[in-house]
Amino acid sequence: MLSKVAVVLNEHLAMFEFGVVCEVFGLDRREDGLPLFDFRVCGAQAGRPLASSSPGITVTPQYGLDELRGADLVAVPAFPFASGAGFDPAVVQAVRDAAAAGAIVLTVCSGAFLAGAAGLLDGRTCTTHWRYVDQLAEMYPEATVDPDVLFVDEGSVITSAGTAAGIDACLHLVRRELGSGVANKIARRMVVPPQRDGGQRQFIERPVPDCDSDSLGDTMRWMNENLELPHSVEDLASRSAMSTRTFARRFAAEAGTTPVKWLTSQRILLAKQLLEESALDLETIAGRCGFGSGALLRHHFQRQVGIAPTEYRRRFGS
Repeated sequence: MLSKVAVVLNEHLAMFEFGVVCEVFGLDRREDGLPLFDFRVCGAQAGRPLASSSPGITVTPQYGLDELRGADLVAVPAFPFASGAGFDPAVVQAVRDAAAAGAIVLTVCSGAFLAGAAGLLDGRTCTTHWRYVDQLAEMYPEATVDPDVLFVDEGSVITSAGTAAGIDACLHLVRRELGSGVANKIARRMVVPPQRDGGQRQFIERPVPDCDSDSLGDTMRWMNENLELPHSVEDLASRSAMSTRTFARRFAAEAGTTPVKWLTSQRILLAKQLLEESALDLETIAGRCGFGSGALLRHHFQRQVGIAPTEYRRRFGS
């Protein structure tokens, strides 16, 4: 059972991510028939104010790190991560010890970096905000970083993507430990869906990458300006004055993917823009993006973004 919850703070904590944990686990909702969590806000020194990422706001933890002992859940909100040097070593050790004693560790956004510093991500799949996934993978190479999901449940360690994905992770944990009825009631009070579909792929911008090769750079820009046209590798290689084999090899080296996959990604980017900013129907958008039919657009959009085009427009359309 999930009973004692300790949220551990470090300097320059992010207020929204901290607030998410407080909202899910820190409020008394017994009048709604929900359990009361033994909620403790902890820092390296009880009573010492900690700076937040919001100017002029400090947070004073009531408890010290001793309260992590015996906790069923240790929640870690977001902090600046840099090289990991900004984490208080005492905080890192306390989280490591709590996990070794059997506590579940849940991180929100860049809180995953503190879990990494504590050695909790090694050999596990994890995630963080899409802007930081590359840094997380570089700093903790023994971890498998999934850039597409809202959260990853590895049993004793749960990591979540940016900001609002922390709500998804917290509600998921409540559902896992206390049942869907409790999670649904908390979600209703928070006025959020108890479960969201899709992943953080729908929020990621994929700009045209820089290219060291002038010939490939010109070809990629031309492709991006003419997405509605059919493109074959043979034609693109000819435009770049290369053989097909050389073009495919050079393109993969420069762009990190194949010409076909890169072209599909750029078409999806344009489709997202048109879904957000226009009232064009799906068939027209498919034609402008080079997919040819709404069915083909739906197939690739769902596969790459994680949700259907109509749902994407409902969420992000103007």
